[in-house]
Amino acid sequence: MAQFTVNTHRFDPYKAFKFRVKWEGRYVAGISKVSALKQSTEPIKHREGGDPSTQRIMPGTRSFEPITLERGVTHDTEFEDWSKLVYSTDGDASISLKNFRRDVIIELLNEQGQIAKVYNVFQCWVSEYTALPELDANGTSVAIESMVMQNTGWTRDLDFGEPTET
Repeated sequence: MAQFTVNTHRFDPYKAFKFRVKWEGRYVAGISKVSALKQSTEPIKHREGGDPSTQRIMPGTRSFEPITLERGVTHDTEFEDWSKLVYSTDGDASISLKNFRRDVIIELLNEQGQIAKVYNVFQCWVSEYTALPELDANGTSVAIESMVMQNTGWTRDLDFGEPTET
């Protein structure tokens, strides 16, 4: 059975290095890493009184893991501005209870830069923001800022099917 229905010649799965992140209708510049989209369902153990040696397991509450975004430090304030909508040093009046949640779109691209899969992540808000990493005068790494987004779930956008590769 072919793994790809449109591009039956393709054997290799998509690579994880081409992607874009979008919120409020625009792409966010410079993102170099997105953590995994992960969901889990808590197992609930149950045992009937008449059969004490057998335990049943039922699905319980579903949860969605926080998503971490990373990018090199620049003068773009997009991460910082969003994080300030939950907490601000300017006082409680600057916290936005209306605007602190955003829907986020994560696009996985194929090697040709075509959209291969799209995931919609719902009601995200910033729970952690790192403005500047640990600095090391002996190091050679890029300064990375990051943010952790809590979310209420995600779904794959089925309107985006497998692109035709050339």
